[in-house]
Amino acid sequence: MPYMLLILEPTEQRRSRSEAEGRAVYQRMLDFGADLQARGLLLASESLASQASATRIQRQDGRVQRMDGPFAEAKEMVGGFFLLDCQSFEEAVAIAATCPAAEWCTVEVRALAPCFEDAT
Repeated sequence: MPYMLLILEPTEQRRSRSEAEGRAVYQRMLDFGADLQARGLLLASESLASQASATRIQRQDGRVQRMDGPFAEAKEMVGGFFLLDCQSFEEAVAIAATCPAAEWCTVEVRALAPCFEDAT
């Protein structure tokens, strides 16, 4: 069953690290992903760019509203994700507890919603 580990980090965290610290943290995350891959659990993973380069789109009453980042009201951002194939939610939670990112931010575990099929 697919589960996503969402890496939720404080918005200013990346800028607070030196380049060497950032590279060391990133390597730990790469090693974590490689271990999941070797165990046959990893479906996909990516690190996301800062929300400073993000755009939010919302459509209401036929009008499209676009808001470019950074987003002042945001206290944290999705910094990346791991998409896993686990036997249970508890297995995904146990894996999240071993994620290096859990030491400096929040790792949110979410099941992927089932696809809706045409009932006709």
